Amino acid sequence: MTIDRLRRRPVVKAALALIALCVTPDMTVAQPQKPAPLMLWRLDCGTVEVPDLDFLSDSFAFSGKARTVSVSCYLVRDGDRYLLWDTGLPLSRLGAGQTSVGGGNARLARSIVDQLRDIGLGPAQISMVALSHYHSDHSGQAASFPGATLLIGVEDIAVVRSSAKAFNLSRDEFAPWTTGGGKVDEVSGDRDIFGDGRVMMLATPGHTPGHHSLLVRLAGGPMILTGDLWHFTEQRPENGVPKINVNRADTLASMDRINKVAKALHARIIIGHEPRDIGKLPAFPRFAR
Repeated sequence: MTIDRLRRRPVVKAALALIALCVTPDMTVAQPQKPAPLMLWRLDCGTVEVPDLDFLSDSFAFSGKARTVSVSCYLVRDGDRYLLWDTGLPLSRLGAGQTSVGGGNARLARSIVDQLRDIGLGPAQISMVALSHYHSDHSGQAASFPGATLLIGVEDIAVVRSSAKAFNLSRDEFAPWTTGGGKVDEVSGDRDIFGDGRVMMLATPGHTPGHHSLLVRLAGGPMILTGDLWHFTEQRPENGVPKINVNRADTLASMDRINKVAKALHARIIIGHEPRDIGKLPAFPRFAR
């Protein structure tokens, strides 16, 4: 049988067509595209004075000790998609600030929108706002991004939509999504945000019923942004649980989970209110990758 007659057979023709799809004009096999590198910025979203750290830990190990804690937010870029993780203190805290729910001063130096302008971004370019939980020092500037999809724990958005009294909740900050028709993505359990396993919301309930932490697998090594699972470094070995938490047992289980995840993945834990942890990341406008 000649080569030409063999090529005319249906099975052979199909096989040759399939090979042609996989070969570039210069006869090299096409390689799958690598995902765009992740980029992570830390933003300055305020400071809060805590007159007595017992407010943040029920272990009685820090009675009478005061501290000023940071309020952190983060910007994650995956290709041409931008995600904000937490949105810090509300704009009413700009300048002199106001007394916080813990009794100290809460102060904001610059808005997120103002900071993003430094790297050429406007609110419309933020496609997703993901919140660790509904407390006002984490959702304060969410309404500055009304066109973004809001990702939040399904249990937390249920509290926001209810009329029940809840600690440190300002429902006005959620108006674009509760009364303005904005899109809400209710997160139940863990969530792979971009679908490639590199940025994941991890369910860590206890501080609020739908609290989440964020795993970011950067090329330089994974890190976990823990929201309010802990508030300061010394709290971790004590397993101190804030008195304001909705469920102590859930909190302890979430702490245990994140410690184990960090060990398994060799991930750095970044406590969002701990200046020493935040300081491990490049100062804005520089970024980690």
